[in-house]
Formats: sequence, C-alpha cells, structure tokens
Amino acid sequence: MEKNKKLIDKHPGKSPDSRIETELALKIIDGKLPCAVAFDIATGLNVTPTEVGITSDLLNIKISKCQIGLFGYQSNQKPVTAAKEPITALKGALMSAQEENRITCEIAWEIATRLKVGKIAVGSACEAMGIKVKNCQLGAF
Repeated sequence: MEKNKKLIDKHPGKSPDSRIETELALKIIDGKLPCAVAFDIATGLNVTPTEVGITSDLLNIKISKCQIGLFGYQSNQKPVTAAKEPITALKGALMSAQEENRITCEIAWEIATRLKVGKIAVGSACEAMGIKVKNCQLGAF
C-alpha cells in the first residue's frame, strides 16, 4: 500500500499506538476503518476516538462509513440527503448549537443521543439547513 503522505504529515513526530495498531489489524475492512468500528476500538481500549484516528492515519488507513453520513461510502456518495423537513426538535437543537452555520461532530452526536434520533437523521437535517459538520472526532476532517 502506497503511503498517503497527507495522512502521515498531519501528525509530525507521532508514532502509532501499538495497542490500537493491533486492534486495527484485526478490524479493518477492505483496507479501511469504518467509523463505528473506530469508536468500538476506542471504547474497548479506553482511549479517545482521536487517538484511534491518529494511529489510523499513521498506518495509512482511511476512515470510512461516517456515522453522520458525510464521507467514506462507495463512489464518494454521501448516504445522506437533505431532509425534506427536519423534525421541529431537531431543527431547534441544531439552530441553538450551530455557530456560523457550523456544528462539531461531537455536538451532532450529542443531539442525536439527546433527541433519540439516528446520527444519519442529524446529518440529513444539517444538509437541509445548510449547516456544515466540522471537527470529526476521529480527525478525518
């Protein structure tokens, strides 16, 4: 596998965490690490999702299947489309949380949990409302 210098250059002077590296070797799918699997690894090893993302980058493993639906699917297509009409509670929560039409991935997840809606529903509502999700918890964007 050719090294993606862009991934590695994001973390100058860092080395892969050996415990995370071991788990990644067991759980990557088609050379990629699904977002949900990355979070499972973080939970299982009691490390942050960011630490899993850094080790993934250093090993040139791309994150796939973003749980909000923003990236990492076949043919670079997002699985989310703009919701025709986001539910009122979701709309209100996103409006309250957004700053300059942006919301962090972590806050998007918190809203999904609090309102008991799927993360994809939050991604769809963001698309409909023109709100961009930033600061991936794994460091993918």
